[in-house]
Amino acid sequence: MEMRKPPPVRRLSGSELPSLAASNGNGHHSGTVISAPRPPSARDTAVAIDRMDVEELSVAYGTKPAVKAVSLPIRQGEVLALIGPSGCGKTTLLRSLNRLTELTRGASLSGRIALDGVDIATMDPTALRRRVTMVFQQPNPFPMSVFDNVAYVLREQAKRRPRRAAVRGEVHDALARAGLLDEVADNLDHPALRLSGGQQQRLCIARALAANPEVLLLDEPCSALDPISTKLIEDLIIKLRDDVAVVIVTHNLQQAHRVADYVAFMYLGELVEYGSARRMFGSPREQRTKEYVSGAFG
Repeated sequence: MEMRKPPPVRRLSGSELPSLAASNGNGHHSGTVISAPRPPSARDTAVAIDRMDVEELSVAYGTKPAVKAVSLPIRQGEVLALIGPSGCGKTTLLRSLNRLTELTRGASLSGRIALDGVDIATMDPTALRRRVTMVFQQPNPFPMSVFDNVAYVLREQAKRRPRRAAVRGEVHDALARAGLLDEVADNLDHPALRLSGGQQQRLCIARALAANPEVLLLDEPCSALDPISTKLIEDLIIKLRDDVAVVIVTHNLQQAHRVADYVAFMYLGELVEYGSARRMFGSPREQRTKEYVSGAFG
């Protein structure tokens, strides 16, 4: 299936957004249709910047195909949500964007993924993962202080280990971008593992942002969090899209509806449909997409 790049994203106000199948609270959805407006953007229009291009990407584990000839763009200024039932290939696609898939024994990949026009297969994997950073489903702070969790990234990038004073400003900036600085400013030397689950996840986002990436990958970042922490991270995702391309895997259709500008629906390894969140949730073109977003399966 040939994929065409859509025009630059247009921000939608809450009043423009369509209705959506309701979630049952655990990330799955029922057939009940409710209104779920996305928080309004600070601006109505934005010009997106191409960051990554996925071209005819196929991934297999041994003889079992997981992703089949997927092509789509990833752009700064937008949030791209990957949706679909479990086992459809969306996490494999996400992990392929910074070459984590190749760490799985028996994995093979064909096609091309480019970052700023350069094939990522030609890049040093460590350097790539500083530019395309990832936050996982379960918060995974290092067993060290809040400050050192973020400073770790900065120290790893430096030729010589910088002193605390030298990285303090960058640590504070990363924590502020992750919406966490005000909450931990007086406890930067406390163990990160003492933070709440939502704070730990935002700390992991701060750690990812400390590398100044071009692309931020989020693998179901809210699935283990309470509703209040989920809202904080969703609001954060919307703010971050101006500075970094954001790709999020989520089973929660309401979450995709709230945060995404563009949506890719995958099923059995195939990219069934790709388009603006407004169209995908309001008037999808493919029957399988209609059935999925209406709660007929999943």
